[in-house]
Amino acid sequence: MTELSQTALLVELEPVVAKNLDRHLSMAKEWFPHEYVPWSEGRTFDGPLGGQAWSPQDSTIPEIARTALIVNLLTEDNLPSYHHQIATLFGPDGAWGTWVGRWTAEEGRHGTAIRDYLTVTRAVDPVALERARMVHMTAGYTNSHDDSMLRSLAYVSFQELATRISHRNTGRVAGDPVCEALLARVAADENLHMVFYRNLLAAALEVAPSQAMRAIAEVLADFQMPGVGIEGFARKSVAIALAGIYDLRQHRDEVVVPVLRQWDIFNVTGLNADGEAARDQIAAHLDTLQVHASRFEEKRDARAARLAAAR
Repeated sequence: MTELSQTALLVELEPVVAKNLDRHLSMAKEWFPHEYVPWSEGRTFDGPLGGQAWSPQDSTIPEIARTALIVNLLTEDNLPSYHHQIATLFGPDGAWGTWVGRWTAEEGRHGTAIRDYLTVTRAVDPVALERARMVHMTAGYTNSHDDSMLRSLAYVSFQELATRISHRNTGRVAGDPVCEALLARVAADENLHMVFYRNLLAAALEVAPSQAMRAIAEVLADFQMPGVGIEGFARKSVAIALAGIYDLRQHRDEVVVPVLRQWDIFNVTGLNADGEAARDQIAAHLDTLQVHASRFEEKRDARAARLAAAR
């Protein structure tokens, strides 16, 4: 079977985009960031207005929750880079272009709401947060999948679900009902985005099964969350994993496996030799993830036992 060009794929999938855009708009709930921020708790900070300087004692939110909130927010802050990538791949016209605009507008609420919450509740040092934002956004974001529409669709199918789980679990460990409600609202958006992209990739598996299978295999092989460029991301991600907010087990069992199951990839027909090889790579990757997840869990349990004994 002859491979389809990216232009041909865009044309083939346009009706699917239009159908899923209509579905998304019928299910998306209008919400307002300001309604999820406890404004009455706010106080003026030091600086030109002469308020009170931030102190770590200003917030009762656990440190790990603050770390996760900062990572989540800085990830959302790179929206201009994400928009540029998908707008370049999908184009500005038709249903594709309409989706790009709608997705960008919905994602824009997330950063606004989380930053307002963190600032008003004094959950983080606003000076350090702004400096981190400047560094992270100046660097921007690119990944190895930004030159392929199919790889980008595969990536966001997994990434949007991973982000949803990270937001929800961050809300749960925060110990603040307001924070949990806010992040649950953000996570609901991310879930709808995941379904949109997942449905598009499912259609691609019908139109160009071998190309889509190869895209999935390549994305899974070197999957990284979009916050990877954040300063200290490796250290922060380990802390987040140790806290059970997002770890390898969740990545495998709650992100990768459910999405692959929805695509029913092990029953996809019409694959050429490369498509079959890509599917074999996906199966092997699942086995590798299982091994790594089990090892991490063992190390985490041993660490918890040591800490408990020390106490």
